Amino acid sequence: MASWSAIARRFRVPLGFALAAFFLWLAKPTVKSMLIGSALVIPGLAIRAFASGHVQKNEQLATGGPYAYTRNPLYLGSLILAVGFALAARSGWIAAGIIVIFFAVYLPVIRAEEAFLNDRFPHFQDYVRQVPRLLPRLSAFRSGSDGFSWDLYWKHHEYDAALGSIALMTALAAKLHWALH
Repeated sequence: MASWSAIARRFRVPLGFALAAFFLWLAKPTVKSMLIGSALVIPGLAIRAFASGHVQKNEQLATGGPYAYTRNPLYLGSLILAVGFALAARSGWIAAGIIVIFFAVYLPVIRAEEAFLNDRFPHFQDYVRQVPRLLPRLSAFRSGSDGFSWDLYWKHHEYDAALGSIALMTALAAKLHWALH
């Protein structure tokens, strides 16, 4: 039988798409809430983009760029993005759902990924001792890793997060427009 973290890993992205319709149904956006939400969505996307251009999944332990400040910049970016969308939607139910999803889905996935990295890379524990799991440290971990790679960004299809965010904000704007007219 598969572990919960393995199950959560498989369904976290499809779950996001399935919850988009529910999100739109619950959302009560205003111009102000969408501007405030966008002020977090944009940095969340930027963090995810920057992180994706530094990670060579399963090949090398990423310790440079945003990985010098947090072990999980992709998840940090996703969390910031989700909070931005919750603020844009102005719904306590959405905010509560994000908290539940983070603890029920993302935290187990993070733990499972870290167990994999620990088994795969002998120096992972040294990295763990110096770089926090999610909330970034103020000074960078010293690493010798390469800089940002657009090839990695495109390889990981990180542009999908930007396109999805644009689509969701457009849908919120359409809902707001429809509500006002």
